[in-house]
Amino acid sequence: MSDATTKTIVITGASAGVGAAAARRLAAEGAKAVVVGRDPRRTNEVADAIGADRHIADFAKLSDVHALADELNKLDRIDVLANNAGGIFAERLITEDGFERSFQVNHLAGFLLTRLVQPKLIASGASVIQTSSMAHYRGHIDLADLQLEKGWSPWKAYADGKLMNVLFTRGLHKRHVLDGIYAAAFHPGVVASNFGSTAGGVTKWFYASALGKRVMISPEQGADTLVWLAQRTPPRDWASGEFYDKRAVRRPNKQALDAGLVDAFWTRSVRLIEGGPATGVPCKTS
Repeated sequence: MSDATTKTIVITGASAGVGAAAARRLAAEGAKAVVVGRDPRRTNEVADAIGADRHIADFAKLSDVHALADELNKLDRIDVLANNAGGIFAERLITEDGFERSFQVNHLAGFLLTRLVQPKLIASGASVIQTSSMAHYRGHIDLADLQLEKGWSPWKAYADGKLMNVLFTRGLHKRHVLDGIYAAAFHPGVVASNFGSTAGGVTKWFYASALGKRVMISPEQGADTLVWLAQRTPPRDWASGEFYDKRAVRRPNKQALDAGLVDAFWTRSVRLIEGGPATGVPCKTS
């Protein structure tokens, strides 16, 4: 049974691809979808088509995340926060906030947003759904080099970011499930979307090619697990803190099972959003 009707569901990265497909489907089922995107034209097109509220936010700017949180906190409730924004980038760039772009867009901005609306999530008994990827199995977290000052590559930064998504999910569950926040990460599949447009090289070619379009799944198919998690009620229908693929729990990267690493990564993330890049020194779990 679907519980989507009457839920307020905030979806970031919803101007195209999986996020847009999920917003369309959930709105069609009666949910109040709130569409968040970086591109104003595309975000407005998605929101207009389904009669949804919309917010423009670029996760490469933490000031946008703060402004977005201020607006979301005006909502009566947030039943689901889908942290879906992310990407793969061809170059290693430092944002205006002083963080490596892939690290900020794929992890830190969503972590900050969740923290900023946390009281609203607790009051609503919310689910936090994190778009990760099977690519997280290729990731490896080094707490001394979270922003890859050494050995950066587009896919290394992306895989690490997707692993960070799983660590964040498990950390959120550990800290706040008793407060009423439930969390899950999921793999959408290899989706025919504009995901590869910022990647450069072979990845950009593949996503734009006829071959890629033949072997990849549609955004609607990729959104299936997100929609299913948003529709259902945990812990009755799904288990908090887990990584899902095709609606089934999968054992994650072994680093995600390291409770000490999950705690240390959470602590580091808090220090970074509170104190900026200069605080990114190795820390022990308290």
